[in-house]
Amino acid sequence: MPDLFRDPFALSALCVLLGLFVGSFLNVVIHRLPRMMEREWEAQAAELRGEPTPAASRYNLAVPRSSCPHCGHRIGAFENIPLISYVVLRGRCGHCSAPIGRRYPVVELLTGLISGYAAVHFGASLALAGALVFVWAMIALAFIDADTQLLPDQITLPLLWLGLLMNLGATYVPLADAVIGAMAGYLSLWSVFWLFKLVTGKEGMGYGDFKLLAAIGAWLGWQMLPLVILFSSLVGAVTGIALIVLARHGRNVPIPFGPYLAAAGVLALFWGEGITQAYLGGF
Repeated sequence: MPDLFRDPFALSALCVLLGLFVGSFLNVVIHRLPRMMEREWEAQAAELRGEPTPAASRYNLAVPRSSCPHCGHRIGAFENIPLISYVVLRGRCGHCSAPIGRRYPVVELLTGLISGYAAVHFGASLALAGALVFVWAMIALAFIDADTQLLPDQITLPLLWLGLLMNLGATYVPLADAVIGAMAGYLSLWSVFWLFKLVTGKEGMGYGDFKLLAAIGAWLGWQMLPLVILFSSLVGAVTGIALIVLARHGRNVPIPFGPYLAAAGVLALFWGEGITQAYLGGF
């Protein structure tokens, strides 16, 4: 193993740097993936109606290049350095001086800090590599759901299968616990969904939430699911009440649950076992 990976400080610094650049890419994913999905749905709808597929320019995670939404200025390499470019440009477009959303540096900084902590927590190991992928996916899903109330299958389903693959050698939990975790994660929220719908006649959550909890169960095992559900439900309920009371958020306006599941998944990844043991030790 290279000496760089043996030094905890160097490894953590490397992961922070990597996380900053991955965070920059996650901003692209958060912005573009829902729009890519919308284009795909529009094309499918047109096909079902027997209409010509709408002509559209090429649009994916790589094309076209990032540009200012106000003036169309193409973002150059020196304008796209994580955090540094935002500070140097004072949070404004270098061409038209329109404000750049604070979301961009927040995602970059959050991804960098959590990636660095993952290096401290797991050290140079396969568990670290998996933890980075898990955390990056959780960040992307949380912000996409907060913006659009969508949890794309393009992220949740590969994440589920990758969790099972990682646990073939019991990287985080034995494979049996991971398989049960995936099944229990999906079925638990699926049951709540149908119970709520039978009682109220309304849908309380989306199918993406089922898949996200199944993916978390595949990575962390069924033992972590009670903690994830409890934490996400508690924070979600407090946030929902606060929005209704303080921000006059309508009671019938849906609140995305994905960000709370994602946050709880990251919490369980790093501290779930310690929290569970401390809780059980209290009894």
